[in-house]
Amino acid sequence: MDHLSYKTLYVNKASANKGWVIVDAGQGNLGRVASEVAKILKGKHKPSYTPNADCGDNVIIINSDNVRFSGRKWDQKYYLTHTGYPGGQRKTSPRELKAKSSTLLVERAVRGMLPKNRLGAELFRNLHVFTGSEHPFAAQQPKELTLNI
Repeated sequence: MDHLSYKTLYVNKASANKGWVIVDAGQGNLGRVASEVAKILKGKHKPSYTPNADCGDNVIIINSDNVRFSGRKWDQKYYLTHTGYPGGQRKTSPRELKAKSSTLLVERAVRGMLPKNRLGAELFRNLHVFTGSEHPFAAQQPKELTLNI
């Protein structure tokens, strides 16, 4: 064997083999589901994983209404935001955020587990969250994924 046969192959956007995956949000607690989805979006489950490229799969999360928290986090946990004005700090509980839209709750959890740069923003565009079990991506023939959590 020559020394060229051991070259490390890196994946770029053009050569990435991206698939489609469906995950049910009601399978486990929100943090555990979100961390598994973040791994799939980043592509860490593939042998051709490249840290600086978008090589992960597109993820469809269904049934975001059935999301769960452990303990009393529905009322005790708070998400902090700031308006940019003095005294503009606002806190929202998961119960209030779910009343507005349950997709925001799941999107926020997954976004927090992705890189905080341009690659993270690009990876986040591969996430699609729906409240019910219906979604418009049937033509992509997504694979059902059961999480081991």
